[in-house]
Amino acid sequence: MDYNTEIIRENNPMDNLEKQLICPICLEMFNKPVVILPCQHNLCRKCANDVFQAGNPYWSTRSSASGGRFRCPTCRHEVILDRHGVYGLQRNLLVENIIDIYKQDCNSRPEKKVNHPMCEKHEDEKINIYCLSCQVPTCSMCKVFGVHKDCEVSPLQNVYQTQKTELNSCISMMVAGNDRIQCILSQLEESCKTIQESSQNKKESVNEMFEALSTILEEKKTSLVQRISQAEEEKLNIVRSLMLHYQEQQQFSSNLLQDAFQVMEQAGPANFLLKSKQLVKKILEASKGCQLEKTDPGFENMDQFSLDIEHISQSLRSIDFSQNCDEDEDIEEYEEPDEETLDGQQEFQEKESV
Repeated sequence: MDYNTEIIRENNPMDNLEKQLICPICLEMFNKPVVILPCQHNLCRKCANDVFQAGNPYWSTRSSASGGRFRCPTCRHEVILDRHGVYGLQRNLLVENIIDIYKQDCNSRPEKKVNHPMCEKHEDEKINIYCLSCQVPTCSMCKVFGVHKDCEVSPLQNVYQTQKTELNSCISMMVAGNDRIQCILSQLEESCKTIQESSQNKKESVNEMFEALSTILEEKKTSLVQRISQAEEEKLNIVRSLMLHYQEQQQFSSNLLQDAFQVMEQAGPANFLLKSKQLVKKILEASKGCQLEKTDPGFENMDQFSLDIEHISQSLRSIDFSQNCDEDEDIEEYEEPDEETLDGQQEFQEKESV
């Protein structure tokens, strides 16, 4: 007797119990022996073996010491088997006893008739055979007098069992296929994590390299600016020293001019002659000392500190990842140039010394 859908029962606790006794593979009541998985879900041993064989097609060719694995169709928990395969799983005797009690209770109840499909051509005839030629269920009258009289037919129960077995095999195949897809998805998820981690590491590495370059450039800039400032201070000191000497000479000349004007205003030749000779002598001496040092032409320019960085700029613009490395290989670590090398590349062209 089929205990799945053939009997209509009253609404009582036994109806709810039936739902708990359905195998998730064959979708029928558990067939003994019933095995319990490590995740505490139950399967018919035959169904568990079908799922295991579908996911491990070469298991029978392995050595006796090897096992296999499959996933629980209910919770997707991975079940690892020993060398005995599904026969090494523990039987759930409690569920088997409950099934026996449930079946006894069902047998003690009167069966109620179920609406049976009727033939469309012969409304009084039930569909009770299956046409193998046309692949459709039909009635006996159609076989004797109807469109299926020349067709090969079979009892419904035989075809029912065959197609049910075929559907169970397809379900097992789908479950095994889903397991393989889940495995691939897990691998792809792991690949995504690895790609993200590798990318983050390379980003950090590139940032560190460019920060090191920035530090070197900043230090070199500070050094060069300091040298320019030193030369500026030296030239300013020279010019300021010359200005001071010329200011002193100018003041001395102004004093002599004032004395000369006063002598020119003296009344009488005697007073004039007493002071004029000495004053003329001072003026002549001052004129001789008036020729002071002066700066050379172009002294004010700072052209000796011209800086050519075009080749360095081109080198910086051409920085790129190694072209001969594969995507899966690590990017070759950048070797930081030392300060002496950078000094050689940024050599000053001194045109004139102070």
